[in-house]
Amino acid sequence: MDLSALEQTEKILNQLMQSGVSELDILQQIYTFRHGVPYIRLVAPCTIANGTIHQLTDAGKIAQAIARAEEAIAAGRVMKFVPASGAATRMFKSLSAVIHNHTTLPYQELRERSSIQADYRFTLTFYDNLEHLALYDELAVQAQRYSIDLTQRTRPNIDTLPILRLVTEPHGLGYAHVPKGLITFHRYPTHTRSAFEEHLQEALHYALYRTEHGYHTARIHFTVSPEHREIVQQHINRVRSRYEQGDIRLVIELSEQKRSTNTVAVTPDNEPFLTEDGLHFRPAGHGALLENLNDVRGDIIFIKNIDNVVPDHLKEETYRYKKILCGIAILLQERIFSSLRLLSSGTAQRSDAEAIADFGERQFAWYFPVPRSSYSDAEFIRLLIHLLDRPLRVCGMVKNEGEPGGGPFIVEAPDGTRSLQIVESAQVDCSNPEQRAILQSSTHFNPVDIVCAVRNVHGECFNLLAFRDNNTGFITLKSSNGRELKALELPGLWNGSMAHWNTVFVEVPSSTFYPVKTINDLLRPEHRTL
Repeated sequence: MDLSALEQTEKILNQLMQSGVSELDILQQIYTFRHGVPYIRLVAPCTIANGTIHQLTDAGKIAQAIARAEEAIAAGRVMKFVPASGAATRMFKSLSAVIHNHTTLPYQELRERSSIQADYRFTLTFYDNLEHLALYDELAVQAQRYSIDLTQRTRPNIDTLPILRLVTEPHGLGYAHVPKGLITFHRYPTHTRSAFEEHLQEALHYALYRTEHGYHTARIHFTVSPEHREIVQQHINRVRSRYEQGDIRLVIELSEQKRSTNTVAVTPDNEPFLTEDGLHFRPAGHGALLENLNDVRGDIIFIKNIDNVVPDHLKEETYRYKKILCGIAILLQERIFSSLRLLSSGTAQRSDAEAIADFGERQFAWYFPVPRSSYSDAEFIRLLIHLLDRPLRVCGMVKNEGEPGGGPFIVEAPDGTRSLQIVESAQVDCSNPEQRAILQSSTHFNPVDIVCAVRNVHGECFNLLAFRDNNTGFITLKSSNGRELKALELPGLWNGSMAHWNTVFVEVPSSTFYPVKTINDLLRPEHRTL
């Protein structure tokens, strides 16, 4: 081995020591690149018709669920967990593309190009409706600094680029370079609110409990990227007093994706992608946040995306269904715990075990690839304990109206067992006509409205990492400094990372789901506050 090879090896060894990524993890990741991520086998879409999506029609059961949720909230069992690591780059993708293509862009030219090119059409809609966005007041302050008159912006010869750059670039609002949670979403009579603030406001209505010190407290956890942690903390410090009125206190936690969850990149030929610094590591997608979720040591945890928030006048429906999902989770958890106690007592009869198996088939779509009668009583009881003793999640599902993202399906594992899973299209072999047909027949969509029960029958936190399906994940094509590479994402947080949880799907109304994927989504009537 020559000197340069020895130096490269030393760099790699030093990298591994500092990163926390083990050599075994790297070898497993390279194996995955070379052999591919196996496709998930779909059995059927989850639907109301086949009973795998529950429709809420019984007023008595709804009231019972809300009551149980309110008991749990009052007892301090509930917290919010919001993945908020992503930057707002995609929200402004079309604006950035238009800016990149020009040194000047008169308003009249923007109008003309908008009739034939989608990015320009998007940008024109944004530009013409600036005053209807909550960010307008902030933009006006920036415009005044640079002697730009926003009221004259639609004159034919006015250059639109300075205004667009004030929105996207760091010398202005810098919105294309900050976390999505910092974007000003909504305008109220006395102030505006960012997405972070809307989540704080939500927490006060379904996570607030009275502490032994007499304060009313809500706990909320945001995951953020390392480079944005300081500005997020500054923002929260600046606005939290709006929500901590009287005896109300917020416990606001921030965490970062761990470096040890990063995955190694490879060349198109599946060899380690090497740079001057050694191996090239990349963040492993939101599946890496399973470590963060595991670390919060919660009990009942609400998971919701950072961009799915609405103004106050539309929040009541959200509050109601959060409590309903929470109550359903608690009632199911109580049934699971009572079943586990019976099965572990030594007094359970075969009839008891059969009734519990019926419950699992009905609620969680358990499937036994061999007849139940082939198990001895002791084997059957051990199997049921294994199936019950795991985390639980209750997932809201909305009717599929064309939004991109995953959906609910019955999935078959290689051993013949089946389970309810949230599946992304990238996980399915769409070259297989049967699998493609099942994927396309889905009736519902995953809005990421999940209530997790993460403690066992003894009140101890599950090790959530033990219930991940490591054979799922995503391989994507990327580039670094002009060189092509392949990147590996860990199993998605609500996909493979929760694959071995007990899962229930419940239909929730579309009025609880108004995501903001692009800046123009804030022009929808639901997001306008004045």
